[in-house]
Amino acid sequence: MPYVNVQITKGATREQKAEIVADITHSLQRVLGKKPEYTHVVIQEIEDQDWGYAGLLTDDWKQQQS
Repeated sequence: MPYVNVQITKGATREQKAEIVADITHSLQRVLGKKPEYTHVVIQEIEDQDWGYAGLLTDDWKQQQS
């Protein structure tokens, strides 16, 4: 039974999350022959200030990119 945990920063729409779940499920079926009805995909959204990137908190990094 595949279990996939996807962690992203907050901001994805419900439609985007549905597409991610469908794509991951399809890939596991196509590549590994896993049955979709046994595949679990969990999406965890993390606040920008709770994620570090390039030595900075993500919200600070995004501000520098603006």
